[in-house]
Amino acid sequence: MRTTVGIIGAGPAGLLLARLLHRAGIDSVVLESRDRAYVEHRQRAGILEQGTVDVLRAAGAGERMDAEGLRHDGIELRFDRRRHRVDFPGLTGGRSVMVYAQTEVCKDLIALQLKEGGPLLFGAEALAVDGADGDRPRIRFRHHEREDVLECEYVVGCDGFWGVSRKAFPAALSRVFERTYPYAWLGILADVAPSHDELVYARHERGFALLSMRSPSVSRLYLQVPAGTDAEQWTDDEIWSELEHRFETEDGWRLERGPITQKSVTPMRSFVHEPMRHGRLFLAGDAAHIVPPTGAKGLNLAVGDVVTLARALAHEKETGSAELLDAYSATCLRRVWQAERFSYDMTTMLHPAPDATPFDARLQQARLARIASSRAAGTDLAEAYTGFPLG
Repeated sequence: MRTTVGIIGAGPAGLLLARLLHRAGIDSVVLESRDRAYVEHRQRAGILEQGTVDVLRAAGAGERMDAEGLRHDGIELRFDRRRHRVDFPGLTGGRSVMVYAQTEVCKDLIALQLKEGGPLLFGAEALAVDGADGDRPRIRFRHHEREDVLECEYVVGCDGFWGVSRKAFPAALSRVFERTYPYAWLGILADVAPSHDELVYARHERGFALLSMRSPSVSRLYLQVPAGTDAEQWTDDEIWSELEHRFETEDGWRLERGPITQKSVTPMRSFVHEPMRHGRLFLAGDAAHIVPPTGAKGLNLAVGDVVTLARALAHEKETGSAELLDAYSATCLRRVWQAERFSYDMTTMLHPAPDATPFDARLQQARLARIASSRAAGTDLAEAYTGFPLG
């Protein structure tokens, strides 16, 4: 098999890149190790930045998002049993975010790719990337129990942290920056209408809690728990009781309970691999960087990567210049590190560490109070949350 751009991974990054390349007249083939049902049902992020929303619309993938997604114009911060709303449009000149699950984004992009785009092979496991530093890199893969080779002009690794793409980088070239946090998120899906119409981020001395949603009838909630926690250690009643405690306010706000349909634990870490390019191999999304979920940046960073790369590939096709391709890693990493900084700030401001001192607690309260009392501090949070410029 031959193509212009070989894409490993049919998550939102790989699927959106294929869509953008198709609209630019550039051939691609997408290889995905899992089956379609798995890709369309794995639970991941649910907050789309303004720039991500705009890109999906421009790519022709926004119709169902606009019909079913939930636009949010702010978030609520809770601390000391008090509530403070951060007004996104008022602080950013009109920007907002959209609650629309990653599973739904993938469904939309898969449907478009199968209808209009190039080959999308499910059950195609990438085994290795060869010749990344040459003119014709190759992806060795297994499909239907047979090994095959996809010859490309460029390879893009959208295959996540555990994929093969990053392994093709020479050890002497790679630099890794990472931090592991001593806590995790116990997340639940519950068949109950959200108890608030916007996301609620709560700092409590017992731990962080987040109220989110997947739809007007399905709530998504999280509790800070020790790293390594087994979700089954918590009964449903214990989860609801702890959520009620951490969300408690002085004005008597109530959390509505409902049947819990899913429990899972999400580890918390920060990770960046530099550079994001080696020869004709490019990394995008979780293959290159991971953020703790507090800042809602993971999916949106992946979108930023592939928008930058699609623009660079189209520029080369139109002009013959590799200038934007050569700048890909540096361009993406500027945005990546701002997102890492914001996610780290949000995480450390809202999560009490296991070894936290009273001094640390007072600093967290002071940081939250500053956001609640200063337009400049609120604007900084709102601009970061709704999204850094793409590219």
